[in-house]
Amino acid sequence: MTSVEIPNRPAFRAQEVCEIAQVQPYVLRTWESEFPDLGVAKTPNGPRVYRRADVERVLRIKHLILNDGLTLAGARRQLGEEQPATAEAVTDADVAALMDGAVQQQLREVRRGLQWILGVLADAGVPASPFVEAPAAKKARPATGTKAASRAKKR
Repeated sequence: MTSVEIPNRPAFRAQEVCEIAQVQPYVLRTWESEFPDLGVAKTPNGPRVYRRADVERVLRIKHLILNDGLTLAGARRQLGEEQPATAEAVTDADVAALMDGAVQQQLREVRRGLQWILGVLADAGVPASPFVEAPAAKKARPATGTKAASRAKKR
């Protein structure tokens, strides 16, 4: 197998993976459909992001198909038999570095909107999901100048 230089980064765009592996984008998309765990982020509006381990796997798939003459099914079987490589963790910062300012701004707006919804739900007494940290509840202030307050003082 020919040695290919992979830049020392944790995350890559699809176009960069195609350039490194010297394959067309449609080939990479086909391999994604055959190997569902290939690639990290596949959001409707965001770019597909690949880990370094994914790039290495793409190069291995290419070698198995073009050099060893295997079919996609044969390559899948061969990769399943091989020892899985430990994948490097891709952090949110790595993905954020690949996004442009407009996408980051849209994500901030979505986050603000979701926080607002959580606040409205918390004020309405709806219990928070166990997976989402609820905003801090507002403390009830003692009533002043009302009949309830004057009754409380009399007791």
